[in-house]
Amino acid sequence: MSAFRGPDRIRRVACLGTGLIGGGFVALFLARGLDVIVWDPAADARDRLDQLLATAWPTMERLGARAEDRGTLSWASTATEAVTTADFVQENAPDRLELKRGLYSALEPLVPADVVIASSTSGFTVADLQAGGLHSPRVVVGHPFNPPYLIPLVEVAGAPHTSKEALAAVEAFYQSIGKIVIRMDHEIPGFIANHLQAALEREAMHLVAEGHATPQQIDAAIVHGLAPRWTAVGPFMVRHLANVAGIGAYFERFPLGSESLLSHLRPPEGTPKLIQAMEEGCRAMAADRDRVALAAARDHMVIEIILAQRRAKISEHGI
Repeated sequence: MSAFRGPDRIRRVACLGTGLIGGGFVALFLARGLDVIVWDPAADARDRLDQLLATAWPTMERLGARAEDRGTLSWASTATEAVTTADFVQENAPDRLELKRGLYSALEPLVPADVVIASSTSGFTVADLQAGGLHSPRVVVGHPFNPPYLIPLVEVAGAPHTSKEALAAVEAFYQSIGKIVIRMDHEIPGFIANHLQAALEREAMHLVAEGHATPQQIDAAIVHGLAPRWTAVGPFMVRHLANVAGIGAYFERFPLGSESLLSHLRPPEGTPKLIQAMEEGCRAMAADRDRVALAAARDHMVIEIILAQRRAKISEHGI
């Protein structure tokens, strides 16, 4: 038996922080029938979470959630109150290193010994988070993609001192609530998907900065060009399928480095002209819709993609 609670022993989840990521996790946990106790010191936290849950719940229902199975939501007056009775802790505090370090130093000793603590951090490693001699084996990274109630991916990682049992327990828990888990062999800043996203965004920004494309054209190229096939297969399988002899033949025809003209290694300077072009392009694409309406439209489209993937029996590795 694992030293840490697995899915069969997790009924009550503590969520620390209820912003877009934390609130998205709250929605997911509730939809999976888990009881959630939340803590957020912001004055408007309750109103923000209520609005997020109202937006997210129709999405969750389309993906199979039922109102009668929904878990309960309660608020803790302190972070200590939230974690001491939890079976799993999801930390979603703002990505400010000293803030997170202080939170872990104060709360880690109070969490039950067999409970895993997962951080939603998008850039810090477990080694970063644990300073001042704290090397807890049950603190892991559980990095989701926004919104967590909708996008399946979560990246799991730990430091050299992180318990393999803790990593296995958090992976099993996330899988039990419908997540696709990438369990990294070792942690790096930014993990995997953020590196890929940053590279694409860097090239896109250069194209705008150099006057080769508008933000609207960039987004259209992704949505109607790259994204449809990337829904089914990733970039390596795209290369593999594009060559009769497989991806090895691609490297024979195009040696590494031969595409240097298609790559900018550094991000462009954020000049006022570039920022203005980005703002004007995004306002044009928003077409006077507010953020709530845009998020609802996004959720609707992503739902259709996820449901199509399910119908096509696309696995976590693609076709």
